[in-house]
Amino acid sequence: MNYHNILAALLLSGFTSSAALSQSVPGTRPGSAQPSTAAAAEPISAANISKYLQAVSSDEMLGRKPFTTGEQRSTQYLADEFKRLGLKAVLPDGTGAGSATTYFQPVPLVEITGTPNTTLQIKGNGQSLDLQYKTDFVAFTQREQPLVNVTNSPLVFAGYGVVAPEYGWDDYAGLDVKGKTVVVLVNDPGNAGTDTTLFKGKAMTYYGRWTYKYEEAARHGAAGLLIVHDTKPAAYPWSVVLSGAISPKLRAQTSNKGADKCALEGWLTLEAAKRLFTIAGSSYEQLYTAANTRGFRPRPLAGLTLTGSIRNKTRSQTSRNVLAVLPGTTRPNEYIIYSAHWDHFGVGKAIAGDSIYNGAVDDGTGLAALLSIAEAFQKTKEKPQRSIVFLAVTGEEQGLLGSAYYAQHPPFPLNKTVADLNMDMLWPYGPMKDLTVIGYGQSELEDYARAAAKEQERYLLPDQTPETGMFYRSDHFSFAHVGVPSLYASGGFESRTGGKATIAQQRQNYTTNMYHKPADQFDPSWDLTGIAQDAQLYFRVGQRLASETTFPKWRAGSEFKGARDKSMGGK
Repeated sequence: MNYHNILAALLLSGFTSSAALSQSVPGTRPGSAQPSTAAAAEPISAANISKYLQAVSSDEMLGRKPFTTGEQRSTQYLADEFKRLGLKAVLPDGTGAGSATTYFQPVPLVEITGTPNTTLQIKGNGQSLDLQYKTDFVAFTQREQPLVNVTNSPLVFAGYGVVAPEYGWDDYAGLDVKGKTVVVLVNDPGNAGTDTTLFKGKAMTYYGRWTYKYEEAARHGAAGLLIVHDTKPAAYPWSVVLSGAISPKLRAQTSNKGADKCALEGWLTLEAAKRLFTIAGSSYEQLYTAANTRGFRPRPLAGLTLTGSIRNKTRSQTSRNVLAVLPGTTRPNEYIIYSAHWDHFGVGKAIAGDSIYNGAVDDGTGLAALLSIAEAFQKTKEKPQRSIVFLAVTGEEQGLLGSAYYAQHPPFPLNKTVADLNMDMLWPYGPMKDLTVIGYGQSELEDYARAAAKEQERYLLPDQTPETGMFYRSDHFSFAHVGVPSLYASGGFESRTGGKATIAQQRQNYTTNMYHKPADQFDPSWDLTGIAQDAQLYFRVGQRLASETTFPKWRAGSEFKGARDKSMGGK
């Protein structure tokens, strides 16, 4: 169904056109209309943030895990709030009742619980090497089969496993990997290597993400893909890889049940990889040096083969995104998306007597901002000329599953989608001087953020840890991946009251003691004015985008520009 036609019809339900907005904003492109001063002053209060944050992170929500009672409660709460705010439900409810609509977008997922064989067997050159599960390797699969076998699969080394035409780089050049198991290094040549003129230097590109490496290997027909873990370029220790690998994994349901994916995906410890390369007649140092040299060509690992297996239990179920729309007054068929993820980890292992993983900061704060922005748009006298979509997605913690599903099954055309403004983990430690943009340098949305920050007497700060690839780890990336310009920003490096040192200490305490733990729960002593400040800034960015007729663009050199150019070619 063509949902943007539904929105045009919704205009009959009481939304009227507003006058052109004329207040100028710093950084405005010529000819752009701007929201009025009165609109700019519309407050989003800490009290409102607190109200929503306490609700979505309460024990009643049971940690908001997909496929649980916590999902039912939290998604119904969001839908009820959208309805209370007067936002439109525009998705068909599946009953075949014609005009019946819902706030829920079904997201079919499958949970795969995989148990690998305790050893990976490496043989060849008259030698053998048995790698031990958890100690030397972890393995999993996206194939929905009771048993997945990889038997005597030839091993090859393909550098970083990257095919990047814009950088003149192809780690698969001239190598047929069909049926073979590919071994690659973590990260990308610029980030992990020694030559910072490659790719974007220390700022990780999408090619450094492990998800990309699995996708690229599958596109080449590989039976398996193993990534060599090295703590420094990975930016996390082996324990993080291990904890993620041994947990049941949610994946998108596909018609071929994952048959187009590699049979075996996984990681090797650095020490295990060194032993593997040694019996292949080479060394880690030699292969690392070669992989970081322009013109690198992949090579077989000297006749070595790999054998391994994974037993799976699968469970298919439908989760749901929650989506509501404020129709635009004059251009309802153009869309600005505000996104945040509703999911967290549910009820799990008790720590200090608490087993509910409430997820207050991650990402109750984003949900509170999402609802507060929706309320602000409804209270503002001058309604947006473009339609505003409020989207709370599932499965972020399992790999951006809900946002990826939306991007692959968009209710509204991608070439009519102006931007995604994503909110994830806003800091409850008071107002900030900075606005830190994750993935700084990617798109013109930074200009909009800079103008809104100036109104708040804040300065724009590039991502302070670009080497960790945070731009690829939250839901805005799903939109960027299909070409929609996306913004992911918040204050978090210089407190107005405590400076840089205080906020650094508070963030470190959160990361060490609260992140992904039951301790991430609402604290009445939190100062939520900084979250209100960020939400107000996002509100202003959305207002400006809604008042314009142009579309923000990716910067030259962005790896997402090509997808947008292709999409907009049929606009």
